[in-house]
Amino acid sequence: MKNTIVPKNGNLEKYGLKDVTAHWNLSPEELQRITLEKGMGKETKNGTLAINTGKFTGRSPQDRFLVKDDYTKDKVWWGKVNKPVSPENFDKLQTAIEDYLSGKEIFVRDGYVCADPKYRLNVRTVTEYPWSNMFIYNMFLRPEESELENFDEDWLILCAPGYVCPDPEGHGIRQGNFSILNFTKKVALVGGSAYTGEMKKGIFSALNMILPTDKNVLPMHCSANVGEDGDTAIFFGLSGTGKTTLSADPDRKLIGDDEHGWTSEDVIFNFEGGCYAKVIDLTEEKEPDIFRAIKPGAILENVIFNEDNEVDFEDASITQNTRVSYPIYHIDNIQQPSYADNPKNIFFLTCDAFGVLPPVSKLTPGQAAYHFISGYTAKVAGTEAGITEPVPSFSACFGAPFMPLHPTVYAEMLSKKMQEAGVNVWLINTGWSGGPYGVGSRIKLKYTRAMISAILEGKLEDVEFEQHPIFGLFMPKYCPNVPTEMLDPMNTWLQKGAYISKAINLAHSFHLNFEKFANQASEEIMEGGPLIDEHHHLDDHM
Repeated sequence: MKNTIVPKNGNLEKYGLKDVTAHWNLSPEELQRITLEKGMGKETKNGTLAINTGKFTGRSPQDRFLVKDDYTKDKVWWGKVNKPVSPENFDKLQTAIEDYLSGKEIFVRDGYVCADPKYRLNVRTVTEYPWSNMFIYNMFLRPEESELENFDEDWLILCAPGYVCPDPEGHGIRQGNFSILNFTKKVALVGGSAYTGEMKKGIFSALNMILPTDKNVLPMHCSANVGEDGDTAIFFGLSGTGKTTLSADPDRKLIGDDEHGWTSEDVIFNFEGGCYAKVIDLTEEKEPDIFRAIKPGAILENVIFNEDNEVDFEDASITQNTRVSYPIYHIDNIQQPSYADNPKNIFFLTCDAFGVLPPVSKLTPGQAAYHFISGYTAKVAGTEAGITEPVPSFSACFGAPFMPLHPTVYAEMLSKKMQEAGVNVWLINTGWSGGPYGVGSRIKLKYTRAMISAILEGKLEDVEFEQHPIFGLFMPKYCPNVPTEMLDPMNTWLQKGAYISKAINLAHSFHLNFEKFANQASEEIMEGGPLIDEHHHLDDHM
């Protein structure tokens, strides 16, 4: 089998891997061929590889751990998100994975993360499955061939989906699968789950710790693009709020769709070399860039085919979380290399299924920090059995599952950077208008795009704003190509009283969620929240 470059330090025994047949840095074509030969995937009509990730079709946040040792014990925000495991238990699990992989055919890939050369982090990934290795080719940055011979890793990932821990309790974990980071050894272990996102998010979580602590770089769960004049825009948002869709703009170059750093040298850089996009209900008309990126070299996960081997993107019978990974060069309009200058505009995207928040509003620095720490969106009815009303969902910094430090650390860094760079921060509601889910209607994508274009073209600079009576947000009174009556959400509801009571309820949800951060948040941040709390009445503000 054709091998590409094996680095000088390519001896795998130092990782405890004995008698392995190792394939180094194979091309995606070769990895796809091996996957098909092993019966581990299928090809779609246009030649794209499709695989099934098995029992896990998403990350398992309950089974993610950080080793608690001298480096982490006083830095990490321990709790529900960041669960500790002892160095001894980590070592036992690492040895178990090494023993499990020994004697097997394995796939090794050398890549790196962080497009800004100053912050580059080399990652060596050892995978049990060929398609897991192809995913890393797509998602991490790809070294030049000349760099591979002398490649030295900063971090090592060992990924063994077939290894299930027989004694979870004895190893300090919850069940047989696990995803663990060890910052002292610089090793990430993934066992018992074939979901590829565990590897990606593992290294992303590591960067979320290392960059702010050791490098004074703010890591961000956001997409980013840049205009012809070099003006950068970044888009924060949880899943389903429009991060990937809105950053793929034919008139602007994509920097990246998910994870970026913001340096003290005023640079925004992509962590990754690819995109990992949801494909449920994907159509060429709605998301042309993503649709066209699904071609040989991409990997589809957990999708269903029809008899002609064409993908049925509407079929969620395996999971709602159907995905595609592809190298960023599958998108035509990209920024190369993938970094750019300080942003001029930052967008917080939220899908408010209550129909309360304005479709576009401008935030003060205090509000920006408050909404960043809150990370609000609303889950729509029908996604889980028994949910008939929308449910508010808060994820600190729009990425709580991957944030090892206390959310206020990231928020204060963001606040400082925004003020130094003179950035405008906007809250964009891509959710409902005219009433909650089931009554109102989803804000049309063309209107959201028109609001973002108006902001990027400076067309809201001289417009009058009015303040929302409950949330205190500043709403423009006019926006080109958007119906004026939409801009103040209260105007779109038939009953004003129903709007006000729904808005007060949502304001209370914000306050309740924020209580856990209050003791570490500055007064300016606290004042950025809704104007209404338990002690205020609406007439104080009307």
